[in-house]
Amino acid sequence: MSFGNKNHDYQDSGFVSRNERFGVEQKKDIQPEKRGGFFREALSLLLSVAIAFVLFVVIRTYLFYPFQVVGDSMVPTLETGDRLILNKLAEVDRFDIVVFPAPDGTDEEYVKRVIGLPGDEITYFQDELYINGEKVTEHYLEALKEGSNQTLTGDFTLFSLTGEMAVPEDMYFVLGDNRVVSKDSRVFGFIPAAQIEGTADLRLWPLNKIGIIADNGAEE
Repeated sequence: MSFGNKNHDYQDSGFVSRNERFGVEQKKDIQPEKRGGFFREALSLLLSVAIAFVLFVVIRTYLFYPFQVVGDSMVPTLETGDRLILNKLAEVDRFDIVVFPAPDGTDEEYVKRVIGLPGDEITYFQDELYINGEKVTEHYLEALKEGSNQTLTGDFTLFSLTGEMAVPEDMYFVLGDNRVVSKDSRVFGFIPAAQIEGTADLRLWPLNKIGIIADNGAEE
């Protein structure tokens, strides 16, 4: 048998080299791919974090904003420690609960209830609210009035407090539900519409009070 035939048989026998058997060449091809996959995953993660951050900023700035109540001016509707979500897109309506910067220039934020809209004439007589000459029941004060002989809201007219017959354009007249202790438009006057940071429609805490904050429930 010739050596030529043996060499031919050897080459065609399906022989695999030691390097090929242990995958040396395959590792050289796979390692760059693995490194590329890692960088792609890292980039994807960073992009997801960036998008989530941008969405958080947009939602907090333009849509909704968390707020924690401090103080007793809105008792019993709201109490210290209550956590609310402010809606920055909602149109302000009568009896809405709103948040705005303290008019005295401090870093505090006030939470009050809108009583008077632009054009409204406001009067309190014998602890009753009159808007544009019509008596309006404040259902959110019923818990405070029950079993108490104390007057919650003293008599006044809008003119006696502010010198205005009606609420000016782009302004609101606000009061705290706890009239005896609340510092509100009776003290600092009207609140510009531009200063309203949002309406408090949803309470997240405490858990036993979680849900939509009820409105007055009275016909305007």
